[in-house]
Amino acid sequence: MCARILFLGTAGDAMVAGKQHRASGGVILDFDGTQFHVDPGPASLLMAKAASVNLRENTAVFITGNDMLRANDVNAVISAMTHEGLDKIGVLVCPSSVAEEKENSQPFLNREHKNFLERMIIIDNTEKIGINDIDIEIIKLKEPVGKTCGYRFITQKFSIAYLPQTPYSSLIVDALKDTDIIIIGLKTPGESKENEPMSTKDAEKLINIVKPQLAVVTSFGVKMLQADPLYEAREIQRNTGIQVIAAKDGMTINPMSFTTTVRQKSLKGF
Repeated sequence: MCARILFLGTAGDAMVAGKQHRASGGVILDFDGTQFHVDPGPASLLMAKAASVNLRENTAVFITGNDMLRANDVNAVISAMTHEGLDKIGVLVCPSSVAEEKENSQPFLNREHKNFLERMIIIDNTEKIGINDIDIEIIKLKEPVGKTCGYRFITQKFSIAYLPQTPYSSLIVDALKDTDIIIIGLKTPGESKENEPMSTKDAEKLINIVKPQLAVVTSFGVKMLQADPLYEAREIQRNTGIQVIAAKDGMTINPMSFTTTVRQKSLKGF
């Protein structure tokens, strides 16, 4: 199986993205030609071009929440995928907050670009979907699924979980059982206060319990950049015994390199 994880950006707050200390184009997951674009924030198109990613090849776009760093470029990416609606292709998977107007909140997705898509899946009342040969589980976070969520992508060879910045919770731990690779939004170093996004110590606790083959930290805030994500990743690795990588803009990972056991992840194809 040919697969890759490509980071089009690792910014985790408005200051980091605004000053372009790190880009914020999201993450590309490619599974044998099935290309998923997760959280297309600002500069998605620019970073995709720099990484030689053809957005026309996107099978689906996944968004974890309705904010600038996760959904700002959703319309631009859909336009690039569909040639401005000339080809009605592609799937958008997202919470309702991204696509539906709510009290005191405007969705980033506009009505025109909804019509460019072949299909849109609102995951508020959904636990699991399938796209091609990939099963996708919805990861419930502390906030309602209609506002934000994570995703777990399951292939026949391995599984990858993607967690946006979110407070630590037992719900997340339960959802990550038997996950090979975990991508964690890690905004701040040290310890976080209650109901704040996961910090280094929270990520360490999560990794110690789940014990993936690999953990990748990304989505860094300004305090994390000041502390140095590489140092924080090494501390987590030292305290957990699990390999931990601090993502960089444009970095590519081959998930097959971190699958040490051959086990049936999906029943599709059988």
